[in-house]
This record gives sequence, structure tokens and C-alpha cells, in this order.
Amino acid sequence: MLRLSELKIKLDRVWSTQTSIEVLSNDAQKIGTERWLESMDPQATDPQTDLHRQAPQALLELVLSTLNLKDTELKDLVVHKRSFDARGAGLNVVYIVDFELQSHEAEIKLLQAFTGPTAKLPRPHLTPTPDMAWHPQVLLAGVGPQGGETPSPEQCIERLRALSQRLPFVKQSPSPSTPSAGLHRPVVVGFGPCGIFAALILAQLGLRPIVIERGKAVRERTKDTWGFWRKGHFNAQSNAQFGEGGAGTFSDGKLYSQIKDPRFLGRQVMREFVKAGAPEEILMVAHPHIGTFKLVKVVERLREQIVALGGEIRFEQCLESLELEGSINAHRRLLKGLRIKDLKTQNTYTLESEHVVLALGHSARDTFVHLYQQGVAMQAKAFSLGFRIEHPQSTIDLARWGRHASHPLLGAADYKLVHHANNGRDVYSFCMCPGGTVVAAASEPHQVVTNGMSQYSRNERNANAAIVVGITPEDFGVNAQSFEHSIGPNALPGHTSGALPITSLWGHSPGVHPLSGLVMQRTLESSAYTLGGENYHAPAQLVGDFLKRQASRVLGDVDPSYQPGVHLTDLNGALPAELISAMHEALPAFGQKINGFDRRDALLTGVETRTSSPLRMPRDDAFESINTAGLYPAGEGAGFAGGILSAGVDGIKVAEALAQKILNTQHPSNQSTGPQRSRPFSL
Repeated sequence: MLRLSELKIKLDRVWSTQTSIEVLSNDAQKIGTERWLESMDPQATDPQTDLHRQAPQALLELVLSTLNLKDTELKDLVVHKRSFDARGAGLNVVYIVDFELQSHEAEIKLLQAFTGPTAKLPRPHLTPTPDMAWHPQVLLAGVGPQGGETPSPEQCIERLRALSQRLPFVKQSPSPSTPSAGLHRPVVVGFGPCGIFAALILAQLGLRPIVIERGKAVRERTKDTWGFWRKGHFNAQSNAQFGEGGAGTFSDGKLYSQIKDPRFLGRQVMREFVKAGAPEEILMVAHPHIGTFKLVKVVERLREQIVALGGEIRFEQCLESLELEGSINAHRRLLKGLRIKDLKTQNTYTLESEHVVLALGHSARDTFVHLYQQGVAMQAKAFSLGFRIEHPQSTIDLARWGRHASHPLLGAADYKLVHHANNGRDVYSFCMCPGGTVVAAASEPHQVVTNGMSQYSRNERNANAAIVVGITPEDFGVNAQSFEHSIGPNALPGHTSGALPITSLWGHSPGVHPLSGLVMQRTLESSAYTLGGENYHAPAQLVGDFLKRQASRVLGDVDPSYQPGVHLTDLNGALPAELISAMHEALPAFGQKINGFDRRDALLTGVETRTSSPLRMPRDDAFESINTAGLYPAGEGAGFAGGILSAGVDGIKVAEALAQKILNTQHPSNQSTGPQRSRPFSL
């Protein structure tokens, strides 16, 4: 197949508001291709959903005219990606399509005509369609393609599973006093996006992982989370951060990222989501999302697949410490197992394993402390701080789409903004949620944290986004000696005692402590709890009052969506002064880019602190901790991802590396003393 990019069509040509599904279906049938017809859903009743899954006649005509083809030469046409370009006088729909001609020879001839060294025709963005299938990257000594053939991805997985079945796994974890014989099953700690995909890949490769998750199954967790939002009943182990699905479950369910992805692993993440029940259009739209209600079902089905493949999921089990072999000061210790606390019984037990994926998420602060005290390598990392801002969605739609606002194909408009302030700070929008709500995302008592969430429909009255400012470890201002003196050897500062004031956290200090960013987060969240009235209401302020540095007393036309509720106050003291100054400069600048963005009654709600993990756990080229062999720090909590898609991608990579180590170590061909040649199991 070939890929043709940058195909632009005026929105009104793609679909006018009067066009019916039946007309579009008839136009689509003119191609006469099997895949196009299969894409049509005769039961579809939602025009927007139906149009997500097909291309209009205007696109077919543009492809044929661009390539100088006749419709009889075209065998197949599939929309790979669709986006919108609102620049200029009119609004364009931009397509990337994959197509197939009647023969492979015809495709080669067409490619040479447009892109070859002797091409005389205008050059469109025409390339061969890349192979976007998932090929497991596992190198096995003495094992490779059989008979010289190139195995398909399905054959690769089948062969790896066959190898795994021959491994001497211990059937049950023996008691600590009983010597173990054989290989302990790999363990995944955390069942957010990274943990889910790490466990899924390990299960698909036949390695039967055990998953440890401190929170509850997603439906129980949903009840607890909504109970907090609606009634203020906070559960420290089951909330918007902890539980099956991770923090991404209670968000917009955004599935796009700016990571480099040459292997198209993000595509594999989305394919697995679709397989588990997510809408098919996430494979095609430029900014795909699922939404919380649909994510709940998707997460459950992914769990069911892991269990069906031999995996095991243990909820309400919290990692307390590592079982290590070797001195804490040694360059490299060996992981031997985990100490786990059963939160249902309060009993603690040992789970033996030499291969553990650490997919904690960015909010497992107590676990970060335990790992730091055991000497696991970690370092402070940059992240961002700010507030949530809310506008009427109609304001954003009008500013972004103009006369096309409310067009059924467009849906709720989003935005992405950045401003480089005069004081050197970068202010930017983050996690924009069209037609969504601001949600309470605290994971510890007596703290206030905001996040954004949208359902799949994105039809709530407000748009919201985080407006945040980047900070670096040099800003944390806490060196190792003063940090240890402030928190003591076994605890982090809480809201009642030992909390460092904001001023002492701000400034330039050498020797930044690995956990100092975490301390800053907690301090700001505790202050927000106090500023909001100490009842989990969030402190809020109108943009006009914020810019005038005066407390808000009365709401305007923007009705706050945050639950349990908001308390109007002055947010100018809720963050360090340097960040506030940058925001004062950025908001009017954003108003120049999006009309009405700095309207007086737009609402700021604080504080947004969980933009990413405040620390990183360094790992080597084999994805293992640089000083703890067998420990695989992964995902957002370890500082290697930011969002659902990138976390899932990292989970795949780490699972492949772990499978590589287990299978290479245990496969019989590796037991000889002679040299072994590693060959790629998949090409």
C-alpha cells in the first residue's frame, strides 16, 4: 500500500449540515471496495460517529485527481488520519490516506512517477505505507527465524509463548523459609496504563505476570471517587490517582503524545484499546480520546485478557519494600522479592521475584520514600505547577472555529497555548479537556489537587485546561542536609506538622534532594486545602480579580464544575511569586490568541501540581534500575512518560526487555559454556 498525506478539503465539501448518512453511504459505495463497504455500519444512528469511520466522496475525488488515477485503478482506500486546519479564511479538513492499486507493480510505477529521480509530475506527499504492526523486540541466543523466512508478528508471539511454556516457573510462591526451585513469575507493581500494557505484553508472551495494585478494581474505585466528588468522603487508597486504570481513567482519556515512536508502539496501544471496546475512530482522528465511562469498560476487558492468558491481578496490595541481595552501598544489588502489605487484612507477606516492573504512577509518594530509603537510584526532575482555567465551551468553539462553531463533525474545540514570559518562565496549557469538568484529584488527606476530565461526548458546558509554569530541580531550593533535617528519617511533611513553608522551598540551592519536588507538591496542596476552607473545597478566583490581585467575592457567568465545591479567594499567594508573575503576563497574551480567553469571569481553580512525576529513577539500556538488577522503573512515576499513550508505550518496551532477560537466561540454548550468537526473533 501507499500513503498520501496533506490532502486538504474545505469543510463544507466534506459534509454540510444538511447531508444525510444515506447520501454519504451511497457516495462511499462508488469506490466499490470491500474495506470501504465493511467500514459502513448500517446500524449507525449518530452522524458524527458514522463520519469518523468513513471518508466522503470529495476525498476520493481529490485522491484520484492528485495522482492522475482513474477510479478503476484504485482497489482500496483507507483513512489513516484526519485533522482540521483553522488557519486562513476557511476551515480545511486534512487527511492522510492509505490506498492500494490493482497490482503491486502499478504502485511501484506510481511511486517512481511522483518521487523518483526522474519524476516530472508535481510531488505530493507520497510514500510507501509503513509497517505499523507490533514486532516483539526480543533477541534470543540460538533462536531465530526458521528456514530463513520472515515470521509475522503473530508467529513471533506464538513462538515466544511456546518457549515460555517450557520455563520452570514456580507454581506457587513458597514461604520465606522454603528454598525455591525454578523461576518466579515476573511482577508488575501498579495497574495504570504502563502497568496494564506491561502485564498485557508479558501475558501475551506467555510469562504469566502477577500484578500488585494498591487500589481497587475500576468499578469499586469509580464508586469511591464519585463518593469523594459528590459527598466529600475521601479514601486514601481508592481515588482519582490510585486504583485500576491509574490516573488516566479519570481524565479526558487522551491518546496522543509527542514522543518519538519509530516502531509505532502508540498505534499498538490504541489497537489494544479498540480490541477491548474503545471506539474505532481513535485509530483515525488526530487527537483521539476515549473518556472515563468508556475507559472503565476498556480497562476491565484488558484485565480479563491478562487473566485469560495466565496473569493474576491482586488488588488492595501495597508495595512496602524490596527484598535485596547485596549492600545498599554496592554499585549493583540484586532484587530477590517484594514485601507486600495486604490492605484488606493489614498483613504483610513476601512475594519472591527477580523481575519486577515498577509502574507506580506519579502519586505513590509513600512508596517513593521507601524506595529512596532502600537506596534505589533516583533524582529530582522538572515538572510544572499552576491552576485549572474554565471558560464556556461556546467561547472556545467560536474563537477556534469561527462561523463553523457547533458543526457536528468538529465537536468541541480544543486549544494549545504557550507563552515565554519576560522572567524566563514558560507558561503553557496542559491537559486541555473540551466540554469537560475540573475534578478533585487528591491522593492524601487534607490536600487539594485539581485535574481535568471529559466524557467521550465532550458535551459539558465548560472547557477547562491547566495553565502551568515549568520549574526545574534548581528551583526546589532544598539540599540534602536541610531536607533530611526537615522530614526526619521515616516520614514526609504532612499538613499538620513539619511542612516546609513555600518561601523556604523556592530559590537556588546546590545538592538538590531527589524527593524535594515531591515535598514542594505536598506543601502547595496542603496550602490549597487551607485556602479552600479545609473541607476539600478548592480555592478559586475570577481571572479579572487574579490580574488585579484582589480576592473574588461573586461568580460571573462561568459556573464552576469542580466538586465537592469551590471557595472564592485570592490565588496570588497559592504559588511562588515568580510563577504568579509569569501567569499575569501570559493570560492577556493568551487572550490575544483566543478571543475571550482572559475574560473577566473565566475561573481559575487551584492547585494543579500533578502534571508529571517530580522525580526520575534512572535506568540502563536494558531498562533496569542503574543500581538494582531486576527492577524495571517504568512509566510516568519513574519519569519516563507523560500521559496514557506514552505510559502504555513505555510499558510495552519494558515488558519486551524483561521478556528478553527471562527467555535468554532460561532458554536451554543458553546453558552451554560456548559462545552464543543472538539473532532477532522477529524481523
